[in-house]
Amino acid sequence: MSEAQDLRKRSKKRYGGGHRSKKYKGSRELEVGMQGILITCNMNERKCTAEAFNLLNEYADQLYGPENFKEPEESSSEEEDDEDVEAALKKEVKQLKASSGKRERRFQAMDSGANNVIFIKTKNLDPDKLVHHILSDLHITKKNKSRVILRMLPVSGTCKAFQEDMDKYLSEFLEPWFKAPNQGSYQIAFKSRNSSHNKRDDIIKALAGLVGKMNPKNKVDLTTPELTIIVEVIKSVCCVSVVRDYTLYRKYNLQEVAKEEGPKDGKQEEVTTNQEEIKSNQEEKGGKQEEIKSNQEGKDGKQEEIKSNQEGKDGKQEEIKSNQEGKGGKQEEIKSNQEEIKSNQEEIKSNQEEKDGKQEEGKDAPKTDKEVKGDEEEEK
Repeated sequence: MSEAQDLRKRSKKRYGGGHRSKKYKGSRELEVGMQGILITCNMNERKCTAEAFNLLNEYADQLYGPENFKEPEESSSEEEDDEDVEAALKKEVKQLKASSGKRERRFQAMDSGANNVIFIKTKNLDPDKLVHHILSDLHITKKNKSRVILRMLPVSGTCKAFQEDMDKYLSEFLEPWFKAPNQGSYQIAFKSRNSSHNKRDDIIKALAGLVGKMNPKNKVDLTTPELTIIVEVIKSVCCVSVVRDYTLYRKYNLQEVAKEEGPKDGKQEEVTTNQEEIKSNQEEKGGKQEEIKSNQEGKDGKQEEIKSNQEGKDGKQEEIKSNQEGKGGKQEEIKSNQEEIKSNQEEIKSNQEEKDGKQEEGKDAPKTDKEVKGDEEEEK
């Protein structure tokens, strides 16, 4: 066993830290500013992660050499012989702490934010070069070194997955390949996961316009392009890279490259290489259906609340109407009383007029003898 293989074996747990079990709360996620490799799989993400570490380290050792960690240098000073035991022990403890400190590995597993997709963050290496080297070897040797890994896509840059941010970032990112005097035929491979605000046609149209402005000689070629612009959107992060031999290496599908036996019918190739994408879309659709169902339940709850409020409102309106009817009845009663009072007043007036009439009648009648005699006595 070589030293590099022995090192990988002893460090196996560290390589797969955080992905040897299901994703857990607080695990590191794919973020803007990272570089790495997106790897798709068929359901088993744990095995996919372990398989990816083995494969990446095997080929990274070929390109960059085995991963080394510097150990603390031992002191060779003559004064060391004169140190007392206590000082020597303290120094040794300090060195052990320094040697066991946390180191950032060249491959680190991250939570991609999508099902059946893992993201391996890379450090101090070129993900494009590494992935192309792996596919080239599998294409030549026809050795299938993966059981669960499907596609392996390098991620050379990341930005926020909003049109304005993407335009600004890609206008600089794509210059080394497409800005005059550089030129080439190209195609765009776009995929969106767990993101509803990015429309495929809009992104491709905007990106093609951007490449055309850099150099009008850049031409779209969907059959045998020299370059392929890979755009993978997961939630709010946009992962991009520009790769070669995308068609030759079966859309960077490791299993298809290894079993290739010659030219395939275009339709058959498309069906085969897109199987995992179809499955991913179905799972994403299922997730959206759950979300729609949840929203519908919330909507139904709100409708019930609105209905309840409406019934309460109708009840209040009935109460108001009843009060108004009661008020109307009281007004009718008041009106009736007023008419009765008016009638009584007219009756009183009539009686008064009748009394006055009688008084006038009594005044005009001739005086009796007794009344005349009384008047004479009064005059005396």
